[in-house]
Amino acid sequence: MKRQASPAPIITALTTAPSAEAGKRLVRALVEKRVIACGTVLPGAVSTYWWQGAVAEEDEVVVVMKTTAARWRELAGMLPALHPYEVPELIALPVVDGLPAYLAWVRAETGGGRGTRSRAGRRGGTRRSAGSSGRRIGSVVSGSAPDRRSRKEPGE
Repeated sequence: MKRQASPAPIITALTTAPSAEAGKRLVRALVEKRVIACGTVLPGAVSTYWWQGAVAEEDEVVVVMKTTAARWRELAGMLPALHPYEVPELIALPVVDGLPAYLAWVRAETGGGRGTRSRAGRRGGTRRSAGSSGRRIGSVVSGSAPDRRSRKEPGE
């Protein structure tokens, strides 16, 4: 009996950014390279952390990225160069389970699936449901990782 290979594990990667615009630029670059299948920028975060010997607090956005474990090294290699922080936060969380069609879509869009990539998108050609346009969901994150700050100067 032929043994089937297990599907590539899915991960959720998290980072923060100083603004929605910076988060969107980051996500767009990573999606275009198919390093991530999807990125969600959540406004309204407040991070409190140690940086250069003092406690700091800043408004930020949380960026939630969906990809495969196989793309993690590429993501970790690319993100620091694209990110405006000197030491950006980047952590990976395993996805234990999910809707099979969604997990297959993540694998396909990041090159880890057996199927073809969909041009229409995972929601039948539209990214927004009828009731979701214009809604903002805020999130507050306190005590975030003390591993970042100082924005890079242009050209660094």
